[in-house]
Amino acid sequence: MKTKVLLVKADEDPMKGVENPKPNQIYKNTQISIEERCLGLVNPDEIRVEMLYVGICGTDVHLTTNNPETGYICCTAPLSIPKEGRIIGHEGVGKVLEVGANVKNIKPDMYVTFESILVCNTCDVCRKGHFNQCRNALLLGLEKDGLLGTVVDVPAKLAHNITDYVKNEQDLIAVACVEPAGVAYVACENAMVKGGDVVVVFGGGPIGAFSAILSKIAFGASEVYLVEPLKYRRDFARKWADRVYDIEEFFEICPPSVDVVIESSGNLDNVKKIFHKINANGHVVLLARSGNPLSITDVDYMITNEINLKGSRGHLCGAFSSILNLYKAGRLDLGEVVTTVVDGLEEVNALLENSEEIQTNNCKVIVNLTKK
Repeated sequence: MKTKVLLVKADEDPMKGVENPKPNQIYKNTQISIEERCLGLVNPDEIRVEMLYVGICGTDVHLTTNNPETGYICCTAPLSIPKEGRIIGHEGVGKVLEVGANVKNIKPDMYVTFESILVCNTCDVCRKGHFNQCRNALLLGLEKDGLLGTVVDVPAKLAHNITDYVKNEQDLIAVACVEPAGVAYVACENAMVKGGDVVVVFGGGPIGAFSAILSKIAFGASEVYLVEPLKYRRDFARKWADRVYDIEEFFEICPPSVDVVIESSGNLDNVKKIFHKINANGHVVLLARSGNPLSITDVDYMITNEINLKGSRGHLCGAFSSILNLYKAGRLDLGEVVTTVVDGLEEVNALLENSEEIQTNNCKVIVNLTKK
């Protein structure tokens, strides 16, 4: 069987003198291309899927963008790019064509959506049930070939059967967004958002938007403020927050105290600036990867007020089920964050080559792969 895929290639050239370099210090001169490949027999533990809709994540944008000053890619997430290239994409929905010999829970013709973290189930962290932090995790579309292809092979244990949730085309677009919504759900759990809390979300992209939405509808926050420098995203996010601010405006008139800060923008100066507004026993959760350092200057304030600072990664440990239950109950409109649907690999290829358009004039971009 033949498939067309969108993949990234790059030169592997670690920066000299950098100990334990990150991907943005290893890979340079990234290039995007569309290629035709032949698929062999299905691996016994995998499923073959006709992809229908695939979401574009900020990580995909960083992966396909070169830093103009260094020539290295902007992505700091765990990553490996083989010489033949890496198929990107880790959010999506498709229809099962074929299953491997060992696969029992997934059948042909099912609609499926996917987790993006392939865990080992055997390391000490997995044994404790903390699967998002698996020591041997492989990330779909970054360390293992992803979903941006007309037909792809995916480990069966990443798949969720969502056939019962799909009644029409809008449902397909919506369930393509379960993965980023799951990331936001876990962030809210890690932030311990509870009834009556005042929540500030930095960043109005898809995960920031879902964090704002879920803080209220699923966790009971009384007030949610969203801070975003881009006007399009500020205007788009107004329906989900009590107040939406530009950065400078927020720090001029921000609330006197907040209980939870969810940082999904990558601008860590925001955390430093708001730190003294955080209530006793407040929580700060960091979501966005930027590779930049975080500086907390008043540790005494942090200790006295028992402020919890925590990183958050992943969507495992039940988040998918929670998101799908909220969607089924009509409490969470997953497709509400989608601003653009592009048709086919050629259109998304062109869009990624002009990635500024994705961020400045969009929230969530979805690729329709049913258009050949």
